[in-house]
Amino acid sequence: MLAPMSRQTALADLEQEIAAPGGGPDGLRLIGAPFVPEVRLHLAEDAILWWARMEAAAGRSLPPPYWASVWAGGQALARHLLDHPELAAGRRVLDLGAGSGLVAIAAALAGADQVVANDIDPYAVAAVTVNARANRVRVTVDGADLLDGVAGADLLVAGDALYDAGLAARVLPYLRRCAAHGVQVLVGDPDRGHLPPDGLELVASYPVPTTEPSVDSPVRRVQVLRPR
Repeated sequence: MLAPMSRQTALADLEQEIAAPGGGPDGLRLIGAPFVPEVRLHLAEDAILWWARMEAAAGRSLPPPYWASVWAGGQALARHLLDHPELAAGRRVLDLGAGSGLVAIAAALAGADQVVANDIDPYAVAAVTVNARANRVRVTVDGADLLDGVAGADLLVAGDALYDAGLAARVLPYLRRCAAHGVQVLVGDPDRGHLPPDGLELVASYPVPTTEPSVDSPVRRVQVLRPR
């Protein structure tokens, strides 16, 4: 079991990593997202190497650094928001499972009135903080597990939030419940095998280059979906 970590400790770790001189495959770089070059993110050239080095330095297990790669579902959603800013402009937006904060930052750039990026990983919360700062936008971070409630937002975005069966079993009812309460819901998913056979309809489809580890192709076809 992972030892709890404070958001302050995670943020200090990332700020130290960003400030460290030099580079290499086990470090972080500030680069544009491949499909959303308007947004720059602190990403690992090799997230697995970064994870191993940080665990060795900490002397304990750390959560997988999903935030250190730019995932296909999030890139598609971010692109969709920037190409259709009316979806976010002037609205309250919640980015569920925000990871690096890419979609949240895109919502802020699209003119959202308020953006909340939610992720239960303290390192992801820290990553959103430093990435929002790098893009000069305001994003509020939230580290709580929200899946038993209803989003207090006008627009809920979830990129790559269905990456395993157990998580999908919690996320999908949450998305449906939010939609039933009048929240507009958009999902970005490259079909990792956990989409329901019905209940979601296609909004858009994008061929997305990805930096995520262990993929068969450098480009994935990603669907942007909404509840029917």
